[in-house]
Amino acid sequence: MNRPARSELGSHWNLDPNCVFLNHGSFGATPTVIREEQRRWQDLLEHEPVHFYEDLAEKFMEDARRALAAMLKCDADDLALIENATSGVNTVMRSLRFEKGDEILVPDHAYQACRNTLDYVAQRWGATVVTVNIPFPISGPEVVVERMMAGVTSRTVLAMVDTVTSPTGLLMPFEELTAKLEGAGVSVLLDAAHGIGMVPLSLDSLGASYTTSNCHKWLCAPKGSAFLHVRKDKQENIHPLTISHGMTFPLGDTTRFRHEFDWTGTRDISAHCTLPATIDFMAGLARGGWNEIMEQNHQLAIKGRNILCEALSIDAPCPDEMITCIATLILPADGASNGIPLHEPDPLHEILQKKYGIQVPVWSWPSPEGRYVRISAQLYNSEEEYRYLAHALRQELNP
Repeated sequence: MNRPARSELGSHWNLDPNCVFLNHGSFGATPTVIREEQRRWQDLLEHEPVHFYEDLAEKFMEDARRALAAMLKCDADDLALIENATSGVNTVMRSLRFEKGDEILVPDHAYQACRNTLDYVAQRWGATVVTVNIPFPISGPEVVVERMMAGVTSRTVLAMVDTVTSPTGLLMPFEELTAKLEGAGVSVLLDAAHGIGMVPLSLDSLGASYTTSNCHKWLCAPKGSAFLHVRKDKQENIHPLTISHGMTFPLGDTTRFRHEFDWTGTRDISAHCTLPATIDFMAGLARGGWNEIMEQNHQLAIKGRNILCEALSIDAPCPDEMITCIATLILPADGASNGIPLHEPDPLHEILQKKYGIQVPVWSWPSPEGRYVRISAQLYNSEEEYRYLAHALRQELNP
C-alpha cells in the first residue's frame, strides 16, 4: 500500500513528507507561519534585549494572557504563563501545604510525570495519594464519576483530574467531577495538558481551583508555551517554581500573583508572544473557527478508530462521547511483547516507524493493564493515513 498524502491543510505544517505523523498528541506540531512569527519575536528581543525585557515584555505578556482569556472565558489576571503543564502541576503541588494523613485523589489513568509529582509532594508532607481504578474498556462517563466520588473521604483535600487522559485518550467528565468535588470541599487540580484547542474550556464557570494546559499541543503554539489558571481565592498560596524579584517588588496597580509569575528570571518568552497570532491563525483555517476545528478533529479521530477496529477485529474500548482528538485502542495480546516496561520501546512502534514511516505511540501500560496504540487527529491528517496504519498493523500483528 502506497504511503498516503496528508490533508489539503497539511501544507501549513513543515512535517517530514516521508513520515505519516499520527502522534500530534505527544508534543504537538506548529504551523510554519507561527514558527516564523516566533522568530520575529526572537529577533525583536535580540535587537535590544534590555529594552525588550524592561520596557516591552510586560505588555506583550499581557496581550498573550488576554488572548488566552478570551478563548478560556476567564479573567486574564488569573492566568500565569508557564512552560508546560507538568510545570503547572508542580507549581501547584509544591506551593501547597499538607497535613499528615491528608489524602490526594487521582485516577490510575493519570499522566505518569504528574503522578510522580503527587507522590513526591505527598511523601514530603506525610500525605497519602489515593489511586482510583477506572476500568478500560469503559461503558461511559458515569463510571468515572461514580468511582472518583466513591474515593472521597473526610481526609480528601485535593483531587487531580484530567480533561483527557494521556494513556487511554478518554474525555473525562471533568465539568461534573469539578462541580461535585469542589462542592464537597475538595480542591480540583485540572490537568488539562490535552485541553485548550481540544475541548471547549470556560474556566470561570468551571470553578476548578487550579487548571493547567499546554498551548503547544492542540492550540499548535510553539514549544514552551502553557498556562496555569488559579482561582482568585487560591492565588495567595501559589508561587512560581522559581522565586525571583516579584516576591518583594512594589505592587503598583497589579497583584502579587501577577508580579511573581510575570518575572521568574531571564527566559525566552517568544513562544508566549505568539499566542494571539496562533489563536487567530488556527481559527482562520476553518470557517467555523475553533469550534469547527475541535469538531472536525473529533470526527476524524472517530473515523480513524473505526478503521482500526474493523481492520483488527477489535471492539472500541469506550463510547464515542468519550473521544476527542485522540483515541487509544487495546492491541490484541501478544505474549512476547504485551508486558514491556513503559520506558522500553515497543518493537512494534519501531517497526511502524522504520518499515512504514508511521509515527504513532505503541506501549504497554500497567494500570489499566494492556498493550496500546494511540492515534491523534489534527487538521493536517487525512482518513487515508489511518487506513495505511490499519494495513501496517494487519501485516505485523497477523503475519
